Amino acid sequence: MNLIAVVTGANRGIGFEVVRQLADRGDTVVLGARDVARGDAVARPLIDAGADIVVRRLDVTDQSTLDAVAAELASSHRRLDILVNNAAIHYDTWQQAAGADLAIVAEAIDTNLVGAWRAVNAFLPLLRASEHGRIVNVSSESGSLASMGGGTPAYSASKAALNAFTRMLAAELRPEGILVNSVCPGWVATDMGGPGGRPVADGAASVVWAVDLPDDGPTGGFYRDGAPVPF
Repeated sequence: MNLIAVVTGANRGIGFEVVRQLADRGDTVVLGARDVARGDAVARPLIDAGADIVVRRLDVTDQSTLDAVAAELASSHRRLDILVNNAAIHYDTWQQAAGADLAIVAEAIDTNLVGAWRAVNAFLPLLRASEHGRIVNVSSESGSLASMGGGTPAYSASKAALNAFTRMLAAELRPEGILVNSVCPGWVATDMGGPGGRPVADGAASVVWAVDLPDDGPTGGFYRDGAPVPF
């Protein structure tokens, strides 16, 4: 079945690879990017090869951009099957919680947590119209309270909060059949992750696993490569 997907923060790294994997199998994918020109540049070879990808401006800190894409999808498809909340900023390895720059912390929370929240608010009516509603919040083991230590305070706190949002949203949407899960793609060799990580395709496949869960699959969980990660 052709699925309709929106991926935020998708002009590079894991987000773009999720777009590519979904499009390769025939899904219709909205590649969301703050910079449309950059999104167009990376998507053009796939589009020219026949992929059903549309590039749209999506800034998760700007509700109007989310609402505009939601309105377009309501007109063109009347539903959304998959929302991948991938947009994230500030992997702040240079900071510690004691004495952290709170402006950076606030920016991370606004994008990594509240940005995902804005996206859900914008697209939830369309997800409710789907027979295969899936919300995947791209998180990180940095946000696991079970293993959390010092360092990366803005990023880690925002991802821990994103995991909490996943649990709340999953409980609320379970009766409607919409599955909501957090996924840690692992340490991946991206601009944010830096060199030395595993291939981007493997991290993205971890996200796509949660997209493909059956209707009776788990919801409200935290996973990497299909295996639970402690909260």
